[in-house]
Amino acid sequence: MIDGFIRFANRLSLVSGVLAALMIAVSILVVCQMIYVRYVMGLSTIWQTEFVTYMMLGATLIGMSYVQRLRGHVNVDLLPIYLRGGPRNVLAVLVQGVSLGVAAIFAVYGYVMWHEAWVGDWKSDTVWGVPLWIPYFAMPVGFALLALQFAADLLGLLTGRRKAFDLADDALHAGRD
Repeated sequence: MIDGFIRFANRLSLVSGVLAALMIAVSILVVCQMIYVRYVMGLSTIWQTEFVTYMMLGATLIGMSYVQRLRGHVNVDLLPIYLRGGPRNVLAVLVQGVSLGVAAIFAVYGYVMWHEAWVGDWKSDTVWGVPLWIPYFAMPVGFALLALQFAADLLGLLTGRRKAFDLADDALHAGRD
């Protein structure tokens, strides 16, 4: 059951990474289209800049869990490298637990913001006037996926399926041969 949950979270994170990459690719195509329309055809653009801004922000939020799955977020590993055994494990559990809590809080408040935009029929103050619930939707989804990945990582730590900070016990001396 635990392995199934961890696999499920990892697969969802992979899907979110693919979706984020597709969102970036679409943004690139829209920027190219915008350049063509504006500078080659001499026409004005209405929706492209706002669309690309929302897509890139959405890709960042949706892709967070994939980056966490790969351990790609910026970290400072000086303390984990110098700690060993129990203290390193305690620090890892503490970091994963706090990270899970923060991601869950952002998911909840992101949902509240999305819901207010939905119910209030908020629109952007631009010519395009996009309904804001659409771009806001990436916040609760992205942080919920990140919280799910943090939960899987924490579960892996607590059950011994993962090493603390993915470091070997002799990480301090690795590379000093």
